Amino acid sequence: MWLLGFKGPSGFSARSTAEEVTQGIDGSGLTAIVTGASSGIGAETARVLALRGVHVIMAVRNVESGRNVKETIMKEIPNAKLDVLELDLSSLASIRKFASNYDSVGLPLNILVNNAGVMAPPFTLSQDGIELQFATNHLGHFLLTNLLLDNMKNTARDCNREGRIVNVSSDGHRYAPREGIRFDKINDESSYSSLSAYGQSKLANILHANELARRLKEEGVNITANSLHPGAIPTNLIRYHPIVEGVTTWIGKFVMKNIQQGAATQCYVALHPQVQGVSGEYFSDSNIAKPSALAKDAELAKKLWEFSLSLTDPK
Repeated sequence: MWLLGFKGPSGFSARSTAEEVTQGIDGSGLTAIVTGASSGIGAETARVLALRGVHVIMAVRNVESGRNVKETIMKEIPNAKLDVLELDLSSLASIRKFASNYDSVGLPLNILVNNAGVMAPPFTLSQDGIELQFATNHLGHFLLTNLLLDNMKNTARDCNREGRIVNVSSDGHRYAPREGIRFDKINDESSYSSLSAYGQSKLANILHANELARRLKEEGVNITANSLHPGAIPTNLIRYHPIVEGVTTWIGKFVMKNIQQGAATQCYVALHPQVQGVSGEYFSDSNIAKPSALAKDAELAKKLWEFSLSLTDPK
């Protein structure tokens, strides 16, 4: 699909860029949080949303890098509305501090793009003693979303505009363990596989969005939740594998998406009118796609939700 650029029902393809899928859309009056906005597709998502008039909060681990990206965007888009706030998704304390600071500022929240992630590092535990990929890619975003949800509900009600939660997953979710989520072995170093653990965390992103979509619909709240595959992109996610990084850098320009194309699907799901009212879906190349059978397992999604609550309970 990437090489031939076939367009799906949305009218977009793997070749479409973030600017192209948001062309003509007025996002003024909307406020969005983009996690991991200091590099890669997160930075491009922040730039394009700001280009469309959205007030973007760049939630980043490295504040200095975030400010540098903001300055670069402001040079291109002088009237852009951008703020940089510190957020370390591998730390539950940092997430709670971020949410508390955001609430204290009194900003509304229309769009939450859970973009940040880490890919296939050596076995590492987070500050809270949880395997790093599961902690950062899933659990951190799970807690962040829960802490910001009341704000999103109030915003959706007060401005009468649909709120959107966007989980950036990956087709790498297909490499998850056979059972999907290894609830009893999340921190088992002896059986750790970096790629399988990555797949598990990306599967969790989809299950989280699906269960959240179900709950929001049941509650009658005007907020959608979806997940997506951004595509194969040569970003610093692969920094833990120098050989793969070298090969990817060499062949990437021929067979992989560039950053502008990689950010397209999340910008599409976050902003495009075609996605109005669509919830609990998985997108790829700015079109609805089919995830794995495990990703559609409603009981697994409910079990993951309860498991995640237990891990994020302040006790």
